[in-house]
Amino acid sequence: MAVSFRFNHHFLASLLITITITTLKSVHTTTTTNTEFVKSLCTFTTYPRLCVTSLSTQSSLIQTSHKLMAHAALNITLASAKATSAMMVRVSRSSRLKPREVSAMRDCVEELGDTLEELRKSIGEMGQLSGSNYEVYMNDIQTWVSAALTDEYTCLDGFEGDEMNGKVKVLVRGRILIIAHLTSNALALINHFAYIHC
Repeated sequence: MAVSFRFNHHFLASLLITITITTLKSVHTTTTTNTEFVKSLCTFTTYPRLCVTSLSTQSSLIQTSHKLMAHAALNITLASAKATSAMMVRVSRSSRLKPREVSAMRDCVEELGDTLEELRKSIGEMGQLSGSNYEVYMNDIQTWVSAALTDEYTCLDGFEGDEMNGKVKVLVRGRILIIAHLTSNALALINHFAYIHC
């Protein structure tokens, strides 16, 4: 009886180890596949390094879905735009800013407000994409994300010129450029998704 128990115990232990290793390999392969998918789709963007760094943490949610990748890119862009808008509101209240800087900041906050609205509408319509209305919704999404990119560059234009404070100008331009690059990447991923869906 003791020999039978030892045999069953060793057999069960070996079986458990085999199942665990197989499961771990499967999880590793899935994670690798998802990450490689993100990297491969990021090659279609203008800023592939930013694309990979911003989306690789979402690879388990994206899996190998073009739609989920575009959706995640929009959500990351929206989060970055929200944070930047809040930062700009705080900075614009500084008493050390020149009137020209305050005006540019307010204009930029307004442009970012438009960007936020366009990104929110795009995210909402990504969830509505379906067979019969696909083309209409996709055209709306592409239009709104393009408009958001235009708004971001309009904000940057407000910080041109020598009369702007160096620190404020550098801070704002740096943050807006990141949002513009994220938006550009999101648009490229949306356009790629639209292309493969045709």
